[in-house]
Amino acid sequence: MATMRDVARLANVSIATVSFTLNNTKPVAPATRLRVEQAMEELKFRRNPVARALASRRTRIIALLYPALQHRFSGTVVNFFTSAAQTASEHGYTLVLWPISNDAAEVTELVDGGLVDGVLLMEVQLDDPRVERLRQSDLPFALIGRTRDPSALSYVDIDFENTTAAAVDHLVDLGHRAICLLNGSVGSSALEAYGPVARTEAAFDEVMRARGLTPVTLACDETPIAGRAAASELLERAPDATAVIVMNEHAAFGFVSGLTHRGLHVPRDMSILSIASSRDMAAISDPELTCMAAPGVELGRMGVEALLDQLEGRSEKHPQALVMCTFVPGQSTGPAPDRRP
Repeated sequence: MATMRDVARLANVSIATVSFTLNNTKPVAPATRLRVEQAMEELKFRRNPVARALASRRTRIIALLYPALQHRFSGTVVNFFTSAAQTASEHGYTLVLWPISNDAAEVTELVDGGLVDGVLLMEVQLDDPRVERLRQSDLPFALIGRTRDPSALSYVDIDFENTTAAAVDHLVDLGHRAICLLNGSVGSSALEAYGPVARTEAAFDEVMRARGLTPVTLACDETPIAGRAAASELLERAPDATAVIVMNEHAAFGFVSGLTHRGLHVPRDMSILSIASSRDMAAISDPELTCMAAPGVELGRMGVEALLDQLEGRSEKHPQALVMCTFVPGQSTGPAPDRRP
């Protein structure tokens, strides 16, 4: 295996110059850098990431914190992961998934260990204990999501407020007036006041009342079985409902199945609009769900870039961005049925 000494000999430079080239710790003339890089390629020299981290005092590793034990994966979440990992790689960083809970104590272990250069948080609560712990440290961090007051934080998030309003308006334009929301229900107390669930419910209530309509909200766990049970609950609590906005993609398939089992046809008797979901998940359903697809790819990229702005000292401001979901036509929404006697 080639060493730095071998590279220095072939490039006719000192070992120190090879080190400066590898770690970017001191300026190296372009012509000299080219000779060193050509020598490394010819000798098939491989950089030692541990040595590089020791020399630069940086690991070039970003931790993506996701509470996998409290919140199951989805197609939308996978889009966040893959986009964030690709963006980090394009900028010379490695993104690792850190499946710890939302407990601040576990974040403390990560911060004190010096294993990563920065942290990207997902599944953010309105009052997230991880955020307060990170604020007390010197470790750069950014959020994919928002706390109750995110004004002094770097974050990117789905614009749940305007996405919910657009979903209601789509159904109202089809003639629906009795519209319900099937929201998620995070079973673990560690994810209490989960941002997307709380923001969607608040936005739905406000939008419906602003349009002179009565909001009805149901919640169920993120499973198809819970979705089937929610269909029966809907028909008992809101027998006049003609449309449902679903913000719970794992329950959506069971919900459609439960309606069918009760003798309702989608969309002739009941329109279903899935929001903050993925196109792939919507396509699995029968009929294919009309959805407002989550901008997972965009937010994964933007979240990493917001963190890199801090790591690379590109901006002293906290970048903040909200992105709406994209409407994707499907086969699960249609004109409101005539419910007159």
